[in-house]
Amino acid sequence: MPTTLWYVHDPMCSWCFAFRPTLAALQARLPEAVAVKRLLGGLAPDTDEPMPEAMQAYLQATWQRIEERIPGTRFNFDFWTRCRPRRATWPACRAVIAARALNPAYEVPMVEAIQNAYYRQARNPSETDTLVALANELGLDTVRFVRLLDAPETHNRLMEEMGRARAMGVDAFPSLVLEIDSSHWRVTVDYDDPEAMALQVDALLTAT
Repeated sequence: MPTTLWYVHDPMCSWCFAFRPTLAALQARLPEAVAVKRLLGGLAPDTDEPMPEAMQAYLQATWQRIEERIPGTRFNFDFWTRCRPRRATWPACRAVIAARALNPAYEVPMVEAIQNAYYRQARNPSETDTLVALANELGLDTVRFVRLLDAPETHNRLMEEMGRARAMGVDAFPSLVLEIDSSHWRVTVDYDDPEAMALQVDALLTAT
């Protein structure tokens, strides 16, 4: 019976960044029969417009709330003065798809490189130059990466993954959906307790 735990995320989602260590702990706890696969949710579409000040204030408040809510999570607030923020995460999503296309083993490292750049190093992953620099730092072929980054197949793949996430009923990130033999069940995200999520998965596996 095919069983997959889908992790729906966006590499520039601050809550996904905060969830990273707990997700790793959850994956270590899951039965071997449960495959963990990722879908990109595409939080914010392409735009060249600067982020409105109200949105900047909202996101900074969100970062502060996450730091207070989830122990060990820290953000580099220098981003807001060093960079020109744009409300665009689709470029970063396409960077993950491009890295995956070059080598599937680089999907997660690219996600983590984007998160580290954005949240720890005050670099802007909405900018192509930043994404290409990250690909180079990971040791990827940057010529091929640049070609893939804006290729039609990469755009189409992102739309496909976003559509699949919506078909599962996902409307927030991060989200977890357990698929058992083509049926889907939501798993409640717990930022503090991987065991609680693992027990949810165990219960669903037993019930089905």
